[in-house]
Amino acid sequence: MSSFASAGSTPNISASAPHRSRERIHPTAVIHPKAELHETVQVGPYAVIGEHVRIAAHTVVGAHVVIDGWTEIGEGNHIFPGAVVGTEPQDLKYSGAPSQVVIGRGNRIREFVTINRATNEGEATLIGDHNLLMAYTHVAHNCVIENQVVITNAVSLAGHIHIESQARIGGMVGIHQFTRIGRLAMVGAMSRVDRDVPPYMLVEGHPARIRGLNLVGLRRAKGMEGSLPLLRQVYRFLYRSGLPLEKALQTLRSSLCVVRSGGAEGERHVLSLQGKEWVDETGSLQHLLQFLEDSLSQPQRRGPLPALRGRGEDPPVQSTSELDD
Repeated sequence: MSSFASAGSTPNISASAPHRSRERIHPTAVIHPKAELHETVQVGPYAVIGEHVRIAAHTVVGAHVVIDGWTEIGEGNHIFPGAVVGTEPQDLKYSGAPSQVVIGRGNRIREFVTINRATNEGEATLIGDHNLLMAYTHVAHNCVIENQVVITNAVSLAGHIHIESQARIGGMVGIHQFTRIGRLAMVGAMSRVDRDVPPYMLVEGHPARIRGLNLVGLRRAKGMEGSLPLLRQVYRFLYRSGLPLEKALQTLRSSLCVVRSGGAEGERHVLSLQGKEWVDETGSLQHLLQFLEDSLSQPQRRGPLPALRGRGEDPPVQSTSELDD
C-alpha cells in the first residue's frame, strides 16, 4: 500500500484563537473562542467553526462553511462555500462520542461537500493529502481517503469505505459500506459499487463489473508505465483464464519468487508464468495479490468485484483488445 501517514498526524498550529488575524476573518463569521486557528487561516462570511476545531496554516474556509466536532485540518486546504465538515454521523448507533475528522494538507473540498465524523470514541474519518472532493460529495463516518484521490460530483460514500491513493471515482457513484477501492482504480460514472474494486482496474456498471485495466491512469501515473506488461499478463490470468479467482491467486502467488542480488537492486520479485518471467519493479503485483487475498478472507470485507465476461461488452475507451498488444 502507498504511504498514508499525513491524515493521522496532528496539524501544526502555532497560533491559537486569541491571535487570529482580523483582516483574514470576515466579521460575520462565528468562531468559538476555544477553536484553534493558525494566524494565516482565512475565514469567509457566515462561516461557523466549533469549539473543538483545529485548523493549520494557509487554509481557506469559504463562505457559509460549517466545521464542527473534534475536527483537525492540516495546512493549505481550501474548503469551498457551503461545505459541512465534522458533524455527527448519520448512524443510529452514534451516542454523542467525541469522535474525529482528521484532514491532511493540500486538499480541495468543493461546494456542499459533507464529511461526517466517526461513530465511536477513539475513531476518526480520515482524509489524506492533495485530494479533490468535487461538489455534493458525501463522506460518511469512519471513511478513509488516502492521497491524490479525485472524487467527482455527487458521489455518496457509505460508512467505513477505504479509498486508496490515486483512485478516481466518476460522478454520481454510490459505494456500499465497508467497501475498499484499490490504488489507481477508476470507477465509471453512475456505477453502483457493492464489492471491493481491485487496484489498477477500470470498473463500471449497475452493479459495477471489472471491464479491464485502468490503462489511462496507469500511463499517467509517475513510475507505473514499466508495470503495464506485467499487469496485463496478470489481468488476463486472473479474469480470462477461466480459473476460479481463488485458484488463480494461488497459482500467481506460487509463481512469484524473490531473487536476491548483491548489487544496489537488493531483492527483486519475479513472476514466472507460462514460460515467461516478469519483474515486479514497482510492487504493483504484490499489492494487487495482497488486496485480493485480504478481500476474500478478512471479516467485513465484501469480496472483490467480478469481471464482465465477453469481450464485446467491454467499453470502447479501454477495451480488453488493448490487453493483447
